[in-house]
Amino acid sequence: MLSQLDHLSVAVDGRYATDAELMFFQSYLRTARLRFGLYQKLQQLEPKIVQDVLAQLQAQDPTLLRVGDQDLTAKWQRDTVRTLRYAATASLIDDTELYKERMLLWFQTIMRSFRAGHSCNVTYQVMQEVVRKYFSAEEAAIICPLLEMSRAVLGEPQNPS
Repeated sequence: MLSQLDHLSVAVDGRYATDAELMFFQSYLRTARLRFGLYQKLQQLEPKIVQDVLAQLQAQDPTLLRVGDQDLTAKWQRDTVRTLRYAATASLIDDTELYKERMLLWFQTIMRSFRAGHSCNVTYQVMQEVVRKYFSAEEAAIICPLLEMSRAVLGEPQNPS
């Protein structure tokens, strides 16, 4: 939404916007109540979502969040909460472009420096499964694409088959 407003303000410099240029407002208004509810629900369920994801990760691979004898669980939790909160805000304002540009591309550099691609792949794949357990199909349809984008940008590049 913010990116679209920014583009609109540039495009209509000195003139009124056309109906076609304003269509994104209609789209946003149709989903606004759902987005507000989703945002509040994410805020409320954040600890449970992160806990469930962590439990599934540990069950799948107890060494995933370890480097040698160093336990990276606390760092993983901070990073995962940060990403989930940014995704929640992006879902609220309907702005995936801003989320990718301001959060994911910056965070990608950090995750790559720590060679955390595999854990990011697994984390955001599992998080989508967990979210689908707690949220309606309509809510999941808003947040899961952002989580998939997080997996794709932060995770290891997938090898073609």
